[in-house]
Amino acid sequence: MFIFTSCTQSVQKKAPRIGVFVPGIIADSPTYANLVLGVQEAIEEYNKDISEESLKASCDVMEVGTNQSEWATKLTAITASGDYDVIVSSNESLPEIAAPLTQKFPKQKYILMHGNLSGNNNIYCVNYDQREQVYLTGYLASLMSSNHKTALIAAQEYPVMNNVLYPYFARGALDAVDGTTCEFRVVGNWYDASKGAEIADALYAMGVDVILPICGGASQGVIASAIEHGMFLAYIDENSFVKAPGTVISSCATEQAKATKEAVLDYLNGKIAWGTTLSVGLKEGYIDFIQDDPLYIKTVPEEARKKISALIDSLKNGTISVPQL
Repeated sequence: MFIFTSCTQSVQKKAPRIGVFVPGIIADSPTYANLVLGVQEAIEEYNKDISEESLKASCDVMEVGTNQSEWATKLTAITASGDYDVIVSSNESLPEIAAPLTQKFPKQKYILMHGNLSGNNNIYCVNYDQREQVYLTGYLASLMSSNHKTALIAAQEYPVMNNVLYPYFARGALDAVDGTTCEFRVVGNWYDASKGAEIADALYAMGVDVILPICGGASQGVIASAIEHGMFLAYIDENSFVKAPGTVISSCATEQAKATKEAVLDYLNGKIAWGTTLSVGLKEGYIDFIQDDPLYIKTVPEEARKKISALIDSLKNGTISVPQL
């Protein structure tokens, strides 16, 4: 079953039709909420200059759930329907899923946020420099760890998780304080909060005192465990300090709504560079390690804040770069 919601009151065949493929549940993910917001804002801005109603752009939002094994089948079904001029989505695994479909459905176009694929003229990707995100997050996690033991809890294993997110988080922790270790655990899905709590409890028993959860709804269990045991939590992709005040020490957000709006407007105005990937990060203003939130200032000691601020400035001005692994 797909859950459909309409972005406009009417859909005209002559007008650009956009399908927003949400590989998850909007209510559980600010990343996906901002994806939808970016598409809607792009359509609203584009339609201001379109006087004829039949030519105005519109979109449908399709929440396809958290079961990753079903995403390929559901994207194939939506593509095969031929209902959409372009399908917009956001997930590191989507380029690998969408690329084979372009052979069978050569007219279908895809805009994929959080993706990285070049050379396919039916696909345009925007790739946030997640190395910067997790390196900074690991660096502060290490500074805040009394035991010099950190961990990443993932929902599932996939190439970006194994090759970027975990290793660069671990490298950031090690560079901050030599000898800091980083455990890696997998929930097995994006929703099992009980399993998330169980894993976090076990990590606490090992001496881990700072955790980066990248596990969707399962992070609710990680939060509960962290609060119970006095562990710290670090986050990427969103401002998460309010999730657990005094427990969350960092949020390294992406400007998902802004980037999505820009990409969709480029498409609607015929300016998109198909077959390419736009890579953006701290320098371009699409990654923001949040430093002005009162909860961050209250929770993280001044000395650690100064160190992370200096590191961010150095990355932005090019004095240093994230190490290559």
